[in-house]
Amino acid sequence: MLDVGFVPLIDAAPLVAAVRLGLDRKHGIRLRLHRQASWAAIRDRLLSGELDAVHAMAALVHGVQAGIGGPQADLAILLGLNQNGQAITLSPALAARHVDGEPLADLLRSLPRRPVLAQTFPTGTHALWLYYWLAAQAVDPMRDIEAVSLPPSQMPQALAAGELDGFCAGEPWGAQAEAIGAGRRVIRSGRIWSGHPEKVLACRREFAALQPDVARALTTAVLEACRWLDEPGHRRDAVAWLAAPDAIGLPEERLAACLLAGADEPAGEMMRFHAGGEANFPWLSDARWFLRQFRRWGWLPEAGASNEDDRLRDVLRLDTYREAARALGILLPASDSRNSVPHDDNTLA
Repeated sequence: MLDVGFVPLIDAAPLVAAVRLGLDRKHGIRLRLHRQASWAAIRDRLLSGELDAVHAMAALVHGVQAGIGGPQADLAILLGLNQNGQAITLSPALAARHVDGEPLADLLRSLPRRPVLAQTFPTGTHALWLYYWLAAQAVDPMRDIEAVSLPPSQMPQALAAGELDGFCAGEPWGAQAEAIGAGRRVIRSGRIWSGHPEKVLACRREFAALQPDVARALTTAVLEACRWLDEPGHRRDAVAWLAAPDAIGLPEERLAACLLAGADEPAGEMMRFHAGGEANFPWLSDARWFLRQFRRWGWLPEAGASNEDDRLRDVLRLDTYREAARALGILLPASDSRNSVPHDDNTLA
């Protein structure tokens, strides 16, 4: 039995599907899922050994590995779980003025106090999407705002109570803020970077090294679930599973609006779990991008050693992923890097 933690988000769907479809048992393991309140809880319980593997933000893993996301620890990424599927949400008044064309920097300066914007973990992907978007619009995220960390499920109510001016989080929490009238999504993360890396399946490195057969079976089961989720019609089944109280616990129609393609959402910007394996391969180039952002915001010193790629390869379990992909007949890329980066700043809304 493997204990696997997740935060109640749409992009935990591969883990839920792997259990519901019996893919864990198919590959000779049993998964027991544990809903966690926050990314800090995910990190702490993974490091303590209470959890064997976790649904985690890719940048959180690299932050912990670098010693800037809490205690330094050697972690491993088995595969990516999804691309896209996050959003930046502002209060109704700010969102209306921003959509009408008022520059964001002017909007935030007009507030009677320093703007308060939330992300979900200091070195997580949501912090990076938020800061990248702000900086593209002449807002210095290190000086011009107060950034706070909150569990994603608490963000809509905090926005409604006036404690926040906006937040960046994974779905369905931007949709939930809109549903209760607390805020409005002003940009989806796929517009910042179409096909961006997001959640991963992570474990302690000693687990991956000392139990390679188990790590491979876990990777194979979840990879098969990712592929299943991208096949036509299957996501409607996943909506019902995610609506259960022990998963996300929101109404099905709210989750369906996030999980199923909308008419106003280009294919390259919607949440995807497999994309022929592109969403799952642990790209070395994505890992490099996260480290560059850590340096951009002063969290990590400039690279002084030439073996950074070697250290990143220790985190990215490429051989384990390749074995799982071959077992499922999934094509592997010719290179460990891809030509994919955020859109030019001038394209940001």
